[in-house]
Amino acid sequence: MNLFPYNSGHLMVVPYRHQATLQELDDDECLDLMNGTKLAIKLLRYVSHPDGFNVGMNIGRSSGAGIAGHVHIHVVPRWHGDTNFFPVLADTKIISQDMKSTYGKLKEAMRKVARRNA
Repeated sequence: MNLFPYNSGHLMVVPYRHQATLQELDDDECLDLMNGTKLAIKLLRYVSHPDGFNVGMNIGRSSGAGIAGHVHIHVVPRWHGDTNFFPVLADTKIISQDMKSTYGKLKEAMRKVARRNA
């Protein structure tokens, strides 16, 4: 889970090997990254029922990457009307669900998925 989430349930899919760019990952690592992204979306659909998702990467410090030396994919659940004026006027982001609660729900959903795939 992202420590500074854009929305409740903001996940990051991160390869085990620290590499700064996609080109430095081998084909299996790229496939794992994409399969992890698919799994993240599946879990978030099950737990949070979002209307859509933002999925993307910030590669390099100038693009906004918080972990510039470790390429990763952001998966951000989105709902109609989930934006408001707080970030613009008060430099404050409202997260509608506690991260620990979201984590618990995702962990339980992961167990269910693992049992189905066993």
